Amino acid sequence: MEAVEEAELYVSQINDSCRRTKHPYMETTFTYVAVSCIIVLTAVLNLLVIISISHFRQLHTTTNLLLLSLAVSDCLVGILLMPFLLLFQYPACRSFCDIACVVSYFLSFVLVSVSVGNMVLISVDRYIAICNPMFYTTRVTLGRVKLSVGICWICSLVHSCWILRDVLKQPNAYRTSCGECVIVVNLAEGVVDLVVTFAAPILVIVILYLRVFVVAVSQARAMRSHITTVELGRSKTTKAEKSELKAARVLGIVVVVFLLCSFPYYGFTLAAESGLVSDSSYSIVVWFMYSNSTLNPVIYVVFYPWFKKTIRHIFTLQLLQPGSGQTRVL
Repeated sequence: MEAVEEAELYVSQINDSCRRTKHPYMETTFTYVAVSCIIVLTAVLNLLVIISISHFRQLHTTTNLLLLSLAVSDCLVGILLMPFLLLFQYPACRSFCDIACVVSYFLSFVLVSVSVGNMVLISVDRYIAICNPMFYTTRVTLGRVKLSVGICWICSLVHSCWILRDVLKQPNAYRTSCGECVIVVNLAEGVVDLVVTFAAPILVIVILYLRVFVVAVSQARAMRSHITTVELGRSKTTKAEKSELKAARVLGIVVVVFLLCSFPYYGFTLAAESGLVSDSSYSIVVWFMYSNSTLNPVIYVVFYPWFKKTIRHIFTLQLLQPGSGQTRVL
């Protein structure tokens, strides 16, 4: 009896046995409570970002529109993907219906692709604002940014449908004897996904931000050397340049945090092809990647004064007053 209790075998419909997979890092009540708090924090903070940028007219800028798109994808991660992953860890044999399994993986592919696309758009936005400031207002308009965001979401949906086309046709094709929620992607599709959603975007982001960094450093030196001899008209330009540089620094932090959270996941993907990883490590790297959705709004709280002001307006219900959308928060 002791041997049976220790093994905790589960009999499947095809007369196979499934040994319980232990996840020590997810087994304590404290850990479950902590993870649940992270899920709530992720959903609430990103919802505050969405409300702030959508409601206050002064925040209706091209850059903030990109942050709004990123906040929407991060909020969906907190509302949909994180709870599923938490439940996925709880049962000893993780048995879910086929539809729920496929939907969760499909949403994961879509939202990860959207996040990567948003990061590329943010990098392009900062590149034009810092390296070509004279053309920024004419090249980067609200209409073009809205179109770019829409294309980003549509391309992510199409890409995810193509990658998971076989799974979408036969949701139960890859169900294991334990009833686990497992999706198998062919090698060719996996390589394409790795290039499209990681290698190529990361290369573009790194190149653009290296250029932004070089130009930003030179501009900062120029402003410091001329700060005492600047004329009034020029001082306004200098103030605008400082604002752009600050935005570039903050968004640079967002991009760097995204890269740090993404590298373990894609490193796992590469290692999985060689059979060098275990199932338990998969959940760790996925949680690490999802944590980026929690960190993004935290960065806004730390570095953006306007976000702190809008949070006060929201929690004090000043948001419900007539004309509150015209309130100055910058």
